[in-house]
This record gives sequence, structure tokens and C-alpha cells, in this order.
Amino acid sequence: MKKLTLVFGVFLAFFASLAIAQNISSKPAVKYKTPELTVAQVDQWLAKPDQVLVIDIRRPDELITFGSFPVFLNVQFADLEKNIAYIPKDRSIITVSNHANRAFAAGDLLSSKGYKVIGAAGSENYEQQGGKAVTKIQKPAPKPAQ
Repeated sequence: MKKLTLVFGVFLAFFASLAIAQNISSKPAVKYKTPELTVAQVDQWLAKPDQVLVIDIRRPDELITFGSFPVFLNVQFADLEKNIAYIPKDRSIITVSNHANRAFAAGDLLSSKGYKVIGAAGSENYEQQGGKAVTKIQKPAPKPAQ
């Protein structure tokens, strides 16, 4: 009887964990309104510097590690809403992060405030898909002691 109870307990625990795992994995991913731009779309917009503003929302250490597009405005995502008045409304906007997740959220926030967001891009995704416009940022050398 003890063996049967033990086997039944193990059986129940196994199937309960499967049910929980299935519930967790079946939760829908967060949906954003901001579309992800392809490499070709990013390149087309970068060729129009008088019409586009690239807003990179990553931390400085991420910019140094992964690089960014040639010209960009850096406003970290946590500071975006409080600095929104500094962002011009007369340009189309591309939001950038490493894999575009934060860029999607930033794009949706800016769109909700009346900005013309054309899409989001992940700088790492862009490079992995063959994009060549990401520029590596050199960390400044320490100043010599005097």
C-alpha cells in the first residue's frame, strides 16, 4: 500500500508540474503596436538624416559594448517620459535597444504622446541579419595622472 501511495504521489506531482509549465508557457507575449523594422527599412531611413531621429534607449555601458547607429539621441528608457519635451516632433522616429524589446515599449510610449514612430530596431538583431550601419563606440582612454 505504501508503494502504491508513493507511486501515485510521484505520478500526481509529475503531471501537476507539467500542467503548471504548460500554463506558464501558454501565456501570451506582450504585444506592441510599434513594428520591428527590417535591415533594409533601417538603412533606407538612415539615408534620410534630415527626416529621421534615432532614439537609442540603452544605458551607456550597453552602447559601448554593442555600438549603435551612426547618429542617435540617447535617452534611457527609464528617463524617456520625463525628458519627452526635448524630443522634436517634426521627424520620424526609430527607437533602438539591443533586441528591440525596450524599443517597442519606447515606441508605443512616444506614439501615445503624438510622436511619429516608424518602428523599432534591435542593434544586435540588425547586425545578426547583415546590417552594416552599427558603429562601435570606443571607450575613452583614462586621463594620465598629473
